[in-house]
Amino acid sequence: MILTGPAIAAAIACGDITIDPYDPGRLSPNAYDWRLSDRLRICHDPLDAARPTRCTESLIPATGLALVPGTLYLGLTHERTCSERYAQLLNGNHTIGALGIWVHVSAPLGHTGHAIAWTLEIRVARPVRVYPGMTFGKLVFLQPFGAIASYQRHGRKYTSSAGIDTSRLYHEIIGEQA
Repeated sequence: MILTGPAIAAAIACGDITIDPYDPGRLSPNAYDWRLSDRLRICHDPLDAARPTRCTESLIPATGLALVPGTLYLGLTHERTCSERYAQLLNGNHTIGALGIWVHVSAPLGHTGHAIAWTLEIRVARPVRVYPGMTFGKLVFLQPFGAIASYQRHGRKYTSSAGIDTSRLYHEIIGEQA
């Protein structure tokens, strides 16, 4: 079951959902409009699942940053979200899609207990300028069915995320090869 905007506001008021910073004006009928932070990592080729991803991090200036096709960008949500009661789904929206921006296609699920600013996978179809703080998508909250298991308490590999995360798949690949 998806939470409505008023249900999200009520869950924030009672502490079941945290969105930081929170702006009630960003609530929509069934979601919260999240924003792009002011940081991006630009990933360098070649990408190799068995090795850490080489990236450079840069700030997105107030005048914007032009993204180009063929490059993988890792971004960050402006908001940090958490809920021990609800799962979360982070998506782009039509406004971003209509600009040819694909965002966060591969990993939209935030498990219960997922408490981070979200790392975003960003690709563009054509050159496009993005700006810090621009609305970049929608976050929905879902009521789990069954016993709730917290992502934080299960020690998953991305629980200690403090910023823009690159893939940690190489830990598994290296472990299998050892």
